[in-house]
Amino acid sequence: MTPTNILVAIPLLHVSSSKEAEEFFCAKLGFTKEWDYRPAAPADDPGYLGLQRDGVPLHVSSFSSDGVAGGVASFYVRDVDALFAEFTSRGVHIQLEPFDQSWGNREMYVRDADSNSLRFIQTKL
Repeated sequence: MTPTNILVAIPLLHVSSSKEAEEFFCAKLGFTKEWDYRPAAPADDPGYLGLQRDGVPLHVSSFSSDGVAGGVASFYVRDVDALFAEFTSRGVHIQLEPFDQSWGNREMYVRDADSNSLRFIQTKL
């Protein structure tokens, strides 16, 4: 196999409100906004946000051409139970509480207001 020049893949989730998404992802899930692009500022939308948590990037966009809501982003984590405690302390509704899957992972799922699924996965390696 020939090596590629791909360094990282960044999930992009479509949201209906970039302001509400920023509040949820930053205040509730602990992401940090690194930058935003809002061409109609001071209006919040359309907006495109670059977020990160623990050095892992995530982009969210309310531009109509950037996909549809209901996407999935998976995050491999060291301790899903610690994230569960952190998220519930901030009032986050957990769709699937930490659960040992039959394939060996311990997983937790969260949904945002636009039905995007965020899957936090702890492998048993």
